[in-house]
Amino acid sequence: MAKADGYQIVNFHGIGEPLRDLEPGEADYWLSHDRFLNALDRIASHPARERIYITFDDGNASDLLIAAPELCQRGLRAEFFVLTGRIGQVGSLAADDIRTLIALKMGVGSHGVDHRDWTRLTATELHYELEASKAQLEEICGCPVDAASMPFGWYNSSVLEQIRNAGYRAAYSSGGGSAELQGFLRPRNSVRSQTEDRALDDILSGQIPFWRRLRNAARTRFRV
Repeated sequence: MAKADGYQIVNFHGIGEPLRDLEPGEADYWLSHDRFLNALDRIASHPARERIYITFDDGNASDLLIAAPELCQRGLRAEFFVLTGRIGQVGSLAADDIRTLIALKMGVGSHGVDHRDWTRLTATELHYELEASKAQLEEICGCPVDAASMPFGWYNSSVLEQIRNAGYRAAYSSGGGSAELQGFLRPRNSVRSQTEDRALDDILSGQIPFWRRLRNAARTRFRV
């Protein structure tokens, strides 16, 4: 068991019954309503809650319908990373929903336009994913959007360089472990449907067993 300093970034995806067709493998990242509330309660009651940061990926409708009210009720804040290509589609956030999140003092970041592996894109394609999504979200939010989360958590040095060059101050991965909120690359810990309470408590406390750190490292999928 190793205790990590820094912030523990906890990442969620969808909550409850999906209102859209899911991609292959995506169902594992959806939590039941009860499991999500349990996770939030554990975060809210944690003695180091001020060092726990919450994010959501994909821009699902459940971000506003379920997550935001429960966060507000517990005095918690989160950052929501939106796929702009899905804005307004069934099961995803609409532009007004995103504005409501901003009004609730939540953060909004980019997850790109489409859910594509950024390490497999040409420089031109990645430029579009980063620039177009940023511009659209800034127009909707009326404020700078300077954080991006990488689809699937996949990245390489070229991806990180392009994220910087596009004007983002932070790039969120899914590699697990602790993060510094002043750092550019920020690893997150995804909560899945099968994540047990003990595993979540370990994440929140930064006490990550060696075997889990190895597994998380394998899931980072750093590509060269």
